[in-house]
Amino acid sequence: MGTESYTGRINRKLNKKLRIVEVAAGREKADLVLKNASYVNVFSNEICHGDIAVAEGLIVGMGQYSGETEVDVSGRIVLPGFIDAHIHLESAMVSPREFVKAVLPHGTTTVITDPHEIANVMGADGIEYMLQATEDLPVDVRFMLPSCVPATPMDESGAVLDYRTVDSFYDHPRVQGLAEMMNYPGVIGADPQVIEKIVAAQAHHKKIDGHAPGLVGSDLNAYIAAGVYSDHECFDPADAIAKLERGQFIMIREGTAAHNLQALLPLLTEKYADRCMFCCDDKHPSDLLELGHIDYNVREAIRQGVDPIVAVKVACHHAARYFLLNNRGAIAPGYLADFVVIDNFQDFRILQVFKKGVEMYDGRQVRDFDPPEIDPYLVRRAHDTFHLNHLRAEDFAERRPRGIIGMVPGEITTVDQGYSDRIDPEWDILKIAVVERHKNTHHIGVGYLQGYGLKRGAVATSVSHDSHNIIVVGANEGDMAAAANRVAENRGGIAVVEDGAVLGEVVLAIAGLMSDDTLENVNRDLENAKAAAFQLGVSREIDPFMTLSFMSLPVIPTLRLTTRGVIDVLKQQYI
Repeated sequence: MGTESYTGRINRKLNKKLRIVEVAAGREKADLVLKNASYVNVFSNEICHGDIAVAEGLIVGMGQYSGETEVDVSGRIVLPGFIDAHIHLESAMVSPREFVKAVLPHGTTTVITDPHEIANVMGADGIEYMLQATEDLPVDVRFMLPSCVPATPMDESGAVLDYRTVDSFYDHPRVQGLAEMMNYPGVIGADPQVIEKIVAAQAHHKKIDGHAPGLVGSDLNAYIAAGVYSDHECFDPADAIAKLERGQFIMIREGTAAHNLQALLPLLTEKYADRCMFCCDDKHPSDLLELGHIDYNVREAIRQGVDPIVAVKVACHHAARYFLLNNRGAIAPGYLADFVVIDNFQDFRILQVFKKGVEMYDGRQVRDFDPPEIDPYLVRRAHDTFHLNHLRAEDFAERRPRGIIGMVPGEITTVDQGYSDRIDPEWDILKIAVVERHKNTHHIGVGYLQGYGLKRGAVATSVSHDSHNIIVVGANEGDMAAAANRVAENRGGIAVVEDGAVLGEVVLAIAGLMSDDTLENVNRDLENAKAAAFQLGVSREIDPFMTLSFMSLPVIPTLRLTTRGVIDVLKQQYI
């Protein structure tokens, strides 16, 4: 294909188009026909009936057709393939190939990913790694380029990406735009280095996604006026409607750490629904295996009384329109033959999934597919991202008063709980530290954490948003050092330690974020590590690792911890 002449390419496409027309007109047999289908028509907002014909990976018509392969779907409902409007693939803790195997049975056929997790570790090499690792997978993986690497200048990541570094990636056919602009203080404050990223994306006629929890008034006006088109951080209808009324699209998020679906279901009415999409943002393996993906959002919305057709449109058509993916999100001539076949709207069991007319899930298992080829240099680079000295208890023995980060149950926001100069598990005051691991700077930020519940030992993880240094919380400094050292020895992951002994661990050797193992094995190790964390007293109201990982994200109010200390997010200053 790389050496194909322009004329040869045109002739190949012409022959393909001619066949599509012949099949659509009924003069040739289709490759696939779903016979006797009842399907959701996202344009007329009704259930329509007829055969659905597929040729060359596209839907060519509905009506009466014959095909080389015919599948009778009588008594079932056919939906367009689902689209996740905003996700970080790295949060699944497995390779993109394993992620695809996990979400196909849940009807997902397209995802829009932001690789800012791996970009914070590897810079532009991380973006290139993910592009190669997702090439030609049976779920279309589209990209939004990271906007905040690091999230703010107060963070310390493995790379710094300005607009020049990522500009060439806009030419990639799977890049849709600029990912969540988390540095909303920089936008509102008219920081030239922040604004130039927006200007560059607009110069390429690309979308810019937002991330601005609780922003109101003139600050919200300034943020949107700068060119930010969407938000996935809305936590109640008032917050969402304020943004929606100003023209933003709302991504309704239901992830592992942040659960906003229930609160935002009132948006799914005739008045607001056409500006809404579903996303998960971050999903741990257990949620993908046990609860599902975008299908969970649809199922739960319908159960709560949302019109099924509205719920389906929010799961596919609206995201396709927003991202200008004009050949998906509907069952109509010329659209990709991405189908989800369910039993009914009440039970919403997924029976089959087709991608470009090929059955990829038959109700029992995912059809096998080849892994993408990744440049060996990038593979080596991704497996060598830890550069720090061996840690000792003394490295965490800061005795001066430090800020207490108060966790909020069910949320990733925090509150200011004052100061402490000691660990006191009885009052749920633990020591928390963030250890720089990219460039061996020896920087260790220390603070205190309340609301985690740990009584003994320590928990450490290299998944610590967004710079992905090692974050560790403990009831004593010795176990904190042991847990952080174990994570480094494994080249990334999670460690639960008591009295120096490892009680549970997950190895995440790809950039300290993802595993080379299967989703099932990673989930087994993750659940064992969770059980160990709960045994040490961690509150069962939180996810021990994902919730901890957000305590270092310096763009979500109120207090966070970086490699240099506790910061007030709203003031963007150390306390």
